[in-house]
Amino acid sequence: MTNRFYFNKLAQRATLGGMKFASAGSGGQHSGLAAVSVDGPVPSPGPSSEKELPNDFQVPVELPGDLYLDLKRVFDVVVSLAALAVFGLILPILALVIKLDSPGPIFYSQERVGINRRRRSRRESERSNNDRRGILLPGTPFKVHKLRTMGVNAEASGPQWASKNDVRVTRVGRFLRKTRLDEVPQFLNVLVGEMSLIGPRPERLVFVRKLELDIPKYHERLLVLPGITGLAQVINGYDDSLDSVRRKVELDRQYIRNSGFAQDGRILFNTVGVVWKGEGAR
Repeated sequence: MTNRFYFNKLAQRATLGGMKFASAGSGGQHSGLAAVSVDGPVPSPGPSSEKELPNDFQVPVELPGDLYLDLKRVFDVVVSLAALAVFGLILPILALVIKLDSPGPIFYSQERVGINRRRRSRRESERSNNDRRGILLPGTPFKVHKLRTMGVNAEASGPQWASKNDVRVTRVGRFLRKTRLDEVPQFLNVLVGEMSLIGPRPERLVFVRKLELDIPKYHERLLVLPGITGLAQVINGYDDSLDSVRRKVELDRQYIRNSGFAQDGRILFNTVGVVWKGEGAR
């Protein structure tokens, strides 16, 4: 039976396939996880092995069909071309205000981990489940592009996740993040095939390495192209603990299992609502 999800605005919860997830924020996940240290051991309040996971988490994930992926690719290209054409009209204004607000470049690029093209079937995925070589290169690396929203020395002390009311964000950067305009350059990543419009959000290798060790089945997020928006982004909000990351992983796995245009349409509809209300920005 196909699992379905819906939003309960009164309870601020989302239900997927019999599992209930409390929203970690007011709506959308923007560009990563909440700020936590990755230098030392992280407490693991949730299940530490696959046997302790809820039944829905143990359902195997299979890749979407080729026809769906081909049609989705066509949709990605068409939407990306349109979005970049409109973006090009307002880019001179955005570039000017970014430069006037703070010193530094207009664009910001950061290496993320993309799809793992070696895992082409359920059998390969199962064989790779305990393959520690996957930790060294779990997916295809690529550079994600954004408008700069932080100061040039934002990570002088090392890699760190975004946090609520992050002091590193510039004045113009807060506006760009709230309106999601900083994410628009990622349509270029979609156009060249490194990302899709909808899919799991790409993460940096330093965090993938740790989270794949701490969270069972984390690597299955990499079975499909990462996305600008996705099921976890519109439901889970910002991650602030291993439990919230586990919810995100199951939501991403849920998205892959239920791949289809009906689900994509619901995600896009709710993404528009999140952007319109300015929810989840940090």
